[in-house]
Amino acid sequence: MSESTDTLAASLFSEVFMADQLARNRISRALPKGMEISHFSVLNHLSHVAEERTPAQMAATFHVTRGAMTNTLSKLVWAGHIHIRPDWDDARRKFVSISPSGRAARAAALASFMPLIADIVRDIGTEKVRNALPVLRELRARLEAGD
Repeated sequence: MSESTDTLAASLFSEVFMADQLARNRISRALPKGMEISHFSVLNHLSHVAEERTPAQMAATFHVTRGAMTNTLSKLVWAGHIHIRPDWDDARRKFVSISPSGRAARAAALASFMPLIADIVRDIGTEKVRNALPVLRELRARLEAGD
């Protein structure tokens, strides 16, 4: 790589990391009391896939350890936001699904932080954001391919 490419790469990742940190901080403060970003992320994922997932599948999806996923799932079970049931064919495996309470919690979380995100997009300009998305998607895809 040339020096200018190295500098560009460093600048890109620096901006991505800083934006991630600032976005997580802002969203964390806006989430309903007791909800963490990891909780919202799991509820959002289960809502979108609309089918049961195993804890191992979810850990792989979020690129976290099974232990970290188990911890998050335990908190969501305690809150009544998800259901975990045994696999009737293989007792060693479990399935996770979102509960009606989890759907309501997800909706409350979205309502709490979406105005903040929408304001930022409006301030930047929808066309600029739309133009940035393909680059960010390709960056994500290349990083995922490296796993």
